[in-house]
Amino acid sequence: MKAWVSGHRVLVGVIAIVLLVLGGGGYVAYIAVRQPAASEAAPAPKIGDVVYIDLDGGQDRVTTLRPDGQRIASGLRCQRFHRAGGTSVCLRLAGPGPTYEAAVLNADNSVVKTVPLPGIPSRARVSASGNIVAWTSFVTGDSYTVPGGFSTRAGFLDLRTGAVTDSIEHFDATVNNRPLKAADVNYWGITVAADDNTFYATLASGGLNWLVKGDLTAKTARSVRQNAECPSLSPDGTRVAYKKRPTPLDKWSLVVLDLRTNKEITLPETSGIDDQAVWLDESTLAFGAVKGEPRTAVYFVPADGSAPAKAEIHNAASPVSVK
Repeated sequence: MKAWVSGHRVLVGVIAIVLLVLGGGGYVAYIAVRQPAASEAAPAPKIGDVVYIDLDGGQDRVTTLRPDGQRIASGLRCQRFHRAGGTSVCLRLAGPGPTYEAAVLNADNSVVKTVPLPGIPSRARVSASGNIVAWTSFVTGDSYTVPGGFSTRAGFLDLRTGAVTDSIEHFDATVNNRPLKAADVNYWGITVAADDNTFYATLASGGLNWLVKGDLTAKTARSVRQNAECPSLSPDGTRVAYKKRPTPLDKWSLVVLDLRTNKEITLPETSGIDDQAVWLDESTLAFGAVKGEPRTAVYFVPADGSAPAKAEIHNAASPVSVK
């Protein structure tokens, strides 16, 4: 997605990650070697807990926040994390190079499968049932990108069958009721509905992007509306939250689209978001952002726009509630 990448501020962060990884060989080796074995994870979180990645000290430990404020750090280190239906996914460094993988864990926090990733971890999601695990990576080397540029690769694992779809770029896409056959099609930010088949994602081509609704079995995707990135479907399936900006020069804000009325609400004090938000429950969203702080903090915000976003967990990323 050449046009999307150029001028896209995510690229700056990605390049910084690459420089950190390449320049800190000792750190890469340490993290890869110290990835916990299946039995080394902390006790499984309980309903009502919030799980997140603790960024303190650069260790990126998956940590559980109890309702009483107690924090329990695990030995699991991830760059992106998500959990639902007793299944967790940890996008992490896998070895020198560097290489990356999606580690899938069961309800006991035991690793049951690893899937190699083609590039730097970007987004991670697990469907409500725990059956579908999805991810997005930044990759280099696609023929249509500018020299040194990045594109994205979004794929998923169906735990019911064990089948891995490395990329959904081959899905039949329809934009504005016309088939899209462009070579620069990119997807990112998959979010899966309760039926474990319907999904939403961002599709980009020719410098434009769209919110698309798709079918994992039929391998199709159809545009819903333009200018919507990193969607997150509400638990009841009636709303989609995504980041949106008026022009490429503006900052993103978090927006909620009601699929029943086709009306959008821009949530206050969310300017600057560059994350795939998560629904903590039917009425609250959480996301990571750098807003007047040296490092990313996790913010909570009402999904109806009734109050501004508020920083709740400092030096943290990838929040998810345990349901």
